[in-house]
Amino acid sequence: MQKIEMKNIEKNYGNRRILDIEDLKIFTGEKIGIVGNNGEGKTTLLKIIKGLDKDYDGQLIIKGSIEYVSQLDEAESKFLNGKYSSIFEVANKYNKNMSGGEKTRFKIAQALSKEPEILILDEPTSNLDMDGIELVSRELEKYLGTILVVSHDRTLLDRVCDKILELDGGKIKSYKGNYSDYKTQKEMEVERASFEYNRYVNEKNRLLTVRDNVDKKSSSIRRTPSRMGNSEARLHRMGGQKNKMKLDNTAKALETRIEHLEVKEKPKEEEKIKLEILETSKVHSKVLISGEKINKKFGKTIIFDSAKIEILNNKKYALIGKNGSGKTSLIDMIIKGESLEKSQSLKLGYFNQEMKILDDNKTILENIMETTIYDENFVRLVLARLLFRGNRVYEQVANLSGGEKVKVSLAKIILEDINMLILDEPTNYLDIASLEVIEEILKDYDGSVLIVSHDRAFIDNIVDEIFIIEDKKIINFAGNITEYEKSKNKPVKNKGEENKKLLLENEMAQILGRLSGDESEASKKLLNDRYIEIMREIREL
Repeated sequence: MQKIEMKNIEKNYGNRRILDIEDLKIFTGEKIGIVGNNGEGKTTLLKIIKGLDKDYDGQLIIKGSIEYVSQLDEAESKFLNGKYSSIFEVANKYNKNMSGGEKTRFKIAQALSKEPEILILDEPTSNLDMDGIELVSRELEKYLGTILVVSHDRTLLDRVCDKILELDGGKIKSYKGNYSDYKTQKEMEVERASFEYNRYVNEKNRLLTVRDNVDKKSSSIRRTPSRMGNSEARLHRMGGQKNKMKLDNTAKALETRIEHLEVKEKPKEEEKIKLEILETSKVHSKVLISGEKINKKFGKTIIFDSAKIEILNNKKYALIGKNGSGKTSLIDMIIKGESLEKSQSLKLGYFNQEMKILDDNKTILENIMETTIYDENFVRLVLARLLFRGNRVYEQVANLSGGEKVKVSLAKIILEDINMLILDEPTNYLDIASLEVIEEILKDYDGSVLIVSHDRAFIDNIVDEIFIIEDKKIINFAGNITEYEKSKNKPVKNKGEENKKLLLENEMAQILGRLSGDESEASKKLLNDRYIEIMREIREL
């Protein structure tokens, strides 16, 4: 049953069109993730559907009750029924002294307790620790109604969603499957566009070469030699003129074919970003930071009790633990050198959400150039990848949004003369595209990194090892979070499943080959659907 229909929806801010949606239908039980860069109108779309924004043109039809959860709003009611209070492990009475994570769980629990037909969530994992994200993801998976969710948490989008809507330039495009399926389809679109562009260029060049050869032949037809008599000269001219006319007509036909070729745009290729530490700034000792018998307490509350830690050179670590476990305390101790030994040549770059490193009265470029070790061309390349292109680098920081300031702060820190990065919740307020650019930069960075984050995908894609704060100790594990969890509960390998996975992977490779060929559009659609289905089967295995 159809729950939401949008026809010819147009929304403008000044001269800029934020939304331009011709036709969008959403049905019962669909769980939809909405993605797009900051400023593309994701939150605006949610507010229009909820009825909080009525300043738009077009037709909106809603069938069913709606609950809307935003990180910026307080809870609608101060009370929560016991069942949902228990499920979400939160008090049944709301108060402003709750932690950010408790407030988020309370609001989501309250929305679900009303059993709405449509649930709208704007960044539901903000302020949640990993246990909170797991809890919310699990409950959203069980929910039988329609979900619309804007989130930068790719793990949540993978677990919960069966469709992704991409907002780009006001237009909306639908993709079957979860976020990983969406990424695969986007990569296939780029591959297909690249193939079609190369085919277009080759065909155009072939036709141009043939046309040029025909023009040369036409131009080479000789005039009548002076030694010929009148009759013979007339016959010669007639034959030459006929041949020249044929060649000229052929050249015109080729020109027409060239003009009627369907023009294919060259897919945009992003330049690779490689951050390299200056030779003079490199640390040559194996151990950067170490501590034995680390003790820390606030009043009677013990944070660490004879804990130990060792951070090695050229390693990438994540620091994880429940809210209040001591992650921020440990970072403070590292920065201040409290109860820890640090290499004398260590140069720390530290990012946190306060963003006090930016001067609001200076431009984006000025803020970064005053501390960077890189030239302006490289700085502009990094900023362009973070969507600060062209003259945008001359905007004053004071005029930027919160998410944009996060991106500039991160760029400023990673482009300084440092050899170790400490990043405290760097993914908050970032759109997924910028988040993936930061991932790419950090993966190729040849210094050490320590990340505090509740974003599982971000951590899994970057780190070599993790530190887990548990029971006032710091546990070290060689691997990412997914590998850590597997090690705690290793499943018995099933030979049949392994063989099935190999067969599915072979089929995927064959499908990619066919998609790059001259298949019909209908055939490509069937192949694309099968590809997504195989991805799901492999994940389940």
